[in-house]
Amino acid sequence: MAPDPIGVVVGEDGLARPAWASTDPLLRAYYDHEWGVPVADEQGLYERICLEGFQAGLSWATILRKRPAFRAAFAGFDPEAVARYGTADIDRLIQDAGIIRNRAKILATIKNAQATLDLRTDGGLVDFVWGFRPATTPMPSTPAEIPTQSPESVALSKALRKRGFSFVGPTTMFALMEAVGIVDTHLLASHRRGSSGIWPSPPSTHHPLSPTVGKVIHTVENL
Repeated sequence: MAPDPIGVVVGEDGLARPAWASTDPLLRAYYDHEWGVPVADEQGLYERICLEGFQAGLSWATILRKRPAFRAAFAGFDPEAVARYGTADIDRLIQDAGIIRNRAKILATIKNAQATLDLRTDGGLVDFVWGFRPATTPMPSTPAEIPTQSPESVALSKALRKRGFSFVGPTTMFALMEAVGIVDTHLLASHRRGSSGIWPSPPSTHHPLSPTVGKVIHTVENL
């Protein structure tokens, strides 16, 4: 592999990826098949919100390696099941070496499950989160051009907190938006740029939402 001057690394397979996805096979597979792919189901989006929260202060590779254990510990991230977790479940999770044994993050995952259920009376988690999709997406040529927050991620963080979610700060929510295709921050030279089907490359000036990934557009200035 050799670094490319425009910010990507061309692998032995001839495909260009950012440096973070170019060496670790687990991260490479995640980048090639999951990162930036739209998530349009409640359970999948709830899982990603929780895992992004657990990742705070840690590497994403650590979370990926522990993801099977997380799924086993949290009932496959079924929000209905996790919302019923009580003291015995919390004690069990604190002792589970397969996950991140951070009590605050464990409690947030349970709290976020109930908040997810509560949103069902107001359109649901998917429509709520996808309603913060911006009108345009970044067009980074180099990693230095990729933002870590946006007005929409700040607004999404604020709105989710009002709805009872925890560990959903603006930077964490921007990472979520990248991971689930709400924005496309693939480098322009990456083989995955535009692969979500949501954001063409280059994007046009208007991008109607796919009917499967949200119907409500939140006005950032009004939140």
